[in-house]
Order: sequence, then structure tokens, then C-alpha cells
Amino acid sequence: MTMTKRPHILIVAPAWVGDAVLSQPLLRRLQARNPDTLIDVLAPPWTRAVYERMPEVHAVHDLPFAHGELALRKRYALGRSLTPRGYTQAVVLPNSLKSALVPFFARIPRRTGYVGEMRRGLLNDTRKLDKEALPLMIERFAALAEDAGPVKIRPLSEVSLRIDAIARSTTLVKLGLKATPKIAVLCPGAEYGPAKRWPVEYFGALAQRFNADGWQVWIAGSAKDAAVGADIVTAAGGIGINLCGKTTLAEAIDLMSCASHVVSNDSGLMHVAAALDRPLTAIYGSSSPAFTPPPSAHARIVKIDLACSPCFKRICPLGHFKCMRELGVDTVWQAISAAAV
Repeated sequence: MTMTKRPHILIVAPAWVGDAVLSQPLLRRLQARNPDTLIDVLAPPWTRAVYERMPEVHAVHDLPFAHGELALRKRYALGRSLTPRGYTQAVVLPNSLKSALVPFFARIPRRTGYVGEMRRGLLNDTRKLDKEALPLMIERFAALAEDAGPVKIRPLSEVSLRIDAIARSTTLVKLGLKATPKIAVLCPGAEYGPAKRWPVEYFGALAQRFNADGWQVWIAGSAKDAAVGADIVTAAGGIGINLCGKTTLAEAIDLMSCASHVVSNDSGLMHVAAALDRPLTAIYGSSSPAFTPPPSAHARIVKIDLACSPCFKRICPLGHFKCMRELGVDTVWQAISAAAV
């Protein structure tokens, strides 16, 4: 009697926290096709905490390369180290040549991904992306769970990250925080660039409004956002607790689960808030919710329509930054207030 080998799939993860969240419906589709499937993820260390909070993930392996680094010998060594794990398939989410190297070196028999930069020989199960049929990144990822050909994407499964209640309590004590019924978490960062960031003084004015209504205000972000967080507290007249750079991503995930409302730029933490099912106001400027909207029914999007937006640039190419400057505090506060009704 021939035994069918249990599917063991390696996901080569995207480089951004938000994109990592958006890959979860793909994992769920893979397991829905065969509940015995084991799913491992090869991811940059800074996204590890996201995948560790997904129940579909069996193991996470670090992809120890800087952004843009080829490191061919190191990628070969990493691939060969993964060969004994006996993966039956790799699904490569980034579209770069570099991202397809490790599965090739690991000799994984089926290597799935979209046609990208000169990697047809590295992938042997290639798909041509139909951007009109799959306008959203979350759809493009999920489609790779299916066999080649037209696929039915909708409905997509929800995104959902586990919370470690014990770790959350420990972090609250460590940082001198107390979970109360009205906590606003502001996420002023955006790793991609300043064109995605709502002005500091607007976040400061918003913190004052929350405070006047009896809310705690926490400011969340990475160490790169620490100065911005401090500037928001200053702009708010001392209101707010700047947590930027004081937590790991895992701790930030747990703390954000305490939020009664999250206000965020289009960023990784915006998608984390969506995956935590928190009431969310998402602010868009140079980017577009038509491509990477927060995957949550509790999210409200605020943006203004200009002829020059979305431009998808890191820095405003026209120098006026109107897409954010003209998106005032009153507009954002109205969205927050509407969510509370």
C-alpha cells in the first residue's frame, strides 16, 4: 500500500509586517485543502512575531538577510540546511529573484509563485498575475493556494492573531501601564516613508481630544518612531505615553489588544490592529486602500481624493503633502466618533 506523503509547505514571507498579516488567508486556504498540511514560514526576523501568532503556522525560520542583500553563498547554505525537512512545496510571496533562491537550493519539488524578475528557472509552478481580477494584495497571496488557472477568491477568511494574556500582563506591569475601558492607541509610523505619515501636530491635537473625553493615549511604534512619538507628546502638551521603541513587536501586539480604538497610518501596525479586531481608523495619503485596505469590518478609512494621489511615493514628489495636510483632525475625529455609535 502506497502512503501519501503529508504535505509540508514552506512559505517565503514578504518583508513587511503588514504584508505578513495579509498572507494569513493563504495559509488558511492551504490547510483547508488538506487539513494534514504542515506550514512553515521563512521570514525576516522583524516579522517573526506576526507568524508566531498565527495558529496555522507550524514553525518559523529566520531569513537572515538585509533588505536587498543577495548573499548568494549564504542563501545556498540556508537552502541546503532546509533540505532534510522534506518540504513538498514552497510558496514564494515576494516577486524578486532573491526570494526564489532558497527554495531552489533546498530542492523543494514544487515551487509556486508569480512570474517575477528573471526567475522562471527557479520556480516551476508559475502564475501570471491578473491585476484586474485580483486588485488586492490579500487576494493575490490567497490565490497562490489554488492550482493554476482561474480561481474563486471570495469569500476570504478573516485574519486573526493570537494574544498571549500572560505576556500582556507582564508587559503592562513592566511599562507601568494599566488596562482601562478607554484606551486610544496612536500609530504614527510608516516604514515605507514620510509620505504615508499624518502630521505630528495633528496626532497631538487628536491626543488632546481623546484625553478630554477621558481616554488614555498610548503611542505605539518601533525605535525608529521614538522621536516622532516624543514630538506627539510635546505637541499634545504632555498628553500620551510614548511606547515607541520600548516594546518588541510581540509585546506591541499584546498591548494593542487592549485598545478601545486604534488610529494609524497605512502601516504594519494598522494591519495588526485589524487582525486583533480592534476598532480602527486608518489614515491614507500617498497609498491606496484599493490595494492594501485593513482586512477588518471594524475599520474606517479616511482619505481625501486629490488628482495627485495615490502616488505611492516615499516622499511627496510635488512638495506640498496636501494628501495629509488637508486631511484635518476634525475629519479623523468624526470617523472615530462614528465608530463609537
